[in-house]
Amino acid sequence: MARGILVTGGATGIGLAVARHFAEQGARVVVTGRRQEVLEAAAKEIGAQPVVCDHTDPQAVERLLTQLPERLDVLVNNAGGNTDWTRPAGGELPPLEAFVRGFRANLDANLVSAALTTKAVEDRLAEGGAVISIGSIAADKGSGAYGAAKAGLASWNLGLARELGPRDITANVVAPGYVADTEFFRDQLTPERRDHLIASTALGRPGAPGDIAGAVAFLASPAARDITAQVLNVNGGEHGTR
Repeated sequence: MARGILVTGGATGIGLAVARHFAEQGARVVVTGRRQEVLEAAAKEIGAQPVVCDHTDPQAVERLLTQLPERLDVLVNNAGGNTDWTRPAGGELPPLEAFVRGFRANLDANLVSAALTTKAVEDRLAEGGAVISIGSIAADKGSGAYGAAKAGLASWNLGLARELGPRDITANVVAPGYVADTEFFRDQLTPERRDHLIASTALGRPGAPGDIAGAVAFLASPAARDITAQVLNVNGGEHGTR
């Protein structure tokens, strides 16, 4: 039986690389995103099922359930991103209200979206399955609301692993560093900043979406059945651990 895979935010960058890997392995892959044309083009390219969904919206996630297989072997919580890069400049809000709105937007996009989606599909997760959430090196670098959201994601994952463990379902986070060929910086990354990010690594190169897809594939494989409640850093050595 083909494995059922849900990859949120699967139309571009890391999500697309992850979805492509599973599709090439013969899995039944569902990819979600908010931009219908981009999503449908990506799904056609890799042979996946596209479903438009905003994973911060409970009603949208509820609708998503009607288009998912009854059994999910792998959930990849990839939807998110630094909403500071996409929030419109200016506006008429008082400073503190604008700050709170921006902070909550990052929490919703990166933490609430993963928790909501996982809660919605938890009864469909198969024994021996895996939940893999995409975190960030920002969680360990004090990177504002986005970093706080990704740190919260790692903390939430600890409890999730305990909840799902009795069903032999693992829960882990993959935390990338700088990954090129994604939409993360929304064309706002200067050449100087890019050079600095690359120079900060031990390998002297940017990460690629395929690097993250490889880590996700490992955590979803039989070789990783005893790995849960962990953060797997994939950052070229920019942030090391003991």
